[in-house]
Amino acid sequence: MDPKDLYGQQDRIQLVDVREPQEWQAGRIPGSRWIPMNELPGRLEEVDQQQPVVTVCRSGSRSGKMAEFLTGHGYRADNLDGGIQAWSEQDLPVRTPDDEQPGEVA
Repeated sequence: MDPKDLYGQQDRIQLVDVREPQEWQAGRIPGSRWIPMNELPGRLEEVDQQQPVVTVCRSGSRSGKMAEFLTGHGYRADNLDGGIQAWSEQDLPVRTPDDEQPGEVA
């Protein structure tokens, strides 16, 4: 999914960030839920199967695999094209996990 399209639909989509802890701490897309890639298979109950989900990582590679994984488990899942890098390059908001400061892409 294109970053601008996601931004316009964010209120109707679950955003699952599958990056590593240091990446998450540096900055995230506001409203996203953090479930690291290696934990997602054991935490599927945290993702609502009735609502579309978009996965995100730094560049879109890891999250693409996780979108495929979710689709294989009955979710309506998509990947954020270009990851949080592309999101940031389009001047969309990146914040620290506490929402107190602007974040950065790590």
